[in-house]
Amino acid sequence: MTAESKYEPARVWTPPASPGGTFANINRPIAGPTHEAALPVGRHPLQLYSLATPNGQKVTIMLEELLAAGHQGAEYDAWLVRIHEGAQFSSGFVALNPNSKIPALIDRSGPEPIRVFESGSILLYLAEKFGAFIPAGVAARTETLNWLFWQMGAGPLLGGGFGHFYAYAPEKLEYPIDRFAMEVKRQLDVLDRELAGKRYIAGGDYTIADMAIWPWYGALVQGELYEAGEFLSVHEYQHVRRWADEIAARPAVIRGRKVNKVRGKPEEQVPERHEAADLD
Repeated sequence: MTAESKYEPARVWTPPASPGGTFANINRPIAGPTHEAALPVGRHPLQLYSLATPNGQKVTIMLEELLAAGHQGAEYDAWLVRIHEGAQFSSGFVALNPNSKIPALIDRSGPEPIRVFESGSILLYLAEKFGAFIPAGVAARTETLNWLFWQMGAGPLLGGGFGHFYAYAPEKLEYPIDRFAMEVKRQLDVLDRELAGKRYIAGGDYTIADMAIWPWYGALVQGELYEAGEFLSVHEYQHVRRWADEIAARPAVIRGRKVNKVRGKPEEQVPERHEAADLD
């Protein structure tokens, strides 16, 4: 960075006139709705409002895994939220998630609807509701939650940090890319060391921790996230790649990744899901 382009923060920050970047049209410094629009409601008790980002895929993978395991109460409607168009700022969605982020879920199976937002919270809610993909024992359950919350804390550094500056920022800047690439590689090394002696990340069976981590770090080492595999030398993380390949081959993961998807191969796009046949 040259002396002429050096940035000095103002005493009081004000929004830039032209912020630039892929998401510039929806970035804003305030919360709340921008327009009135009710959310659609389908026939199943579970209503999901989402998009097939890594965070969105966590939940659709979980729901498909529950159905594959025989939990018929996990049937769901998945409605597409076009975040690039600002649909997450509708009055209906803001009432469901005041933070205006996907995914968000409503469970209408009880006497009063229950709203659930934040992907990790949704995974934990569904695991407890159906008694699946989370261990019953205190030690094993705690280890699963350790890794679930590890992902929730680490993921923004991969997504909003590395992903933003490497793939979405209006210009490539060396310092932030180096800063976040270093952290992402450290996180991959954390996973690789753990998975050297484990089939799944929490040390026992396949759990919500794997479902939370895979759409970010599994997709990354498979070269599907930000097209950054070569840049980050993901071939170095052999144990993460073994784990990622195994999970990617699970039928419920293949199905779940298609839900609310609007990019990529046409045969992999299922913008809305209302019954199992929509994925067939």
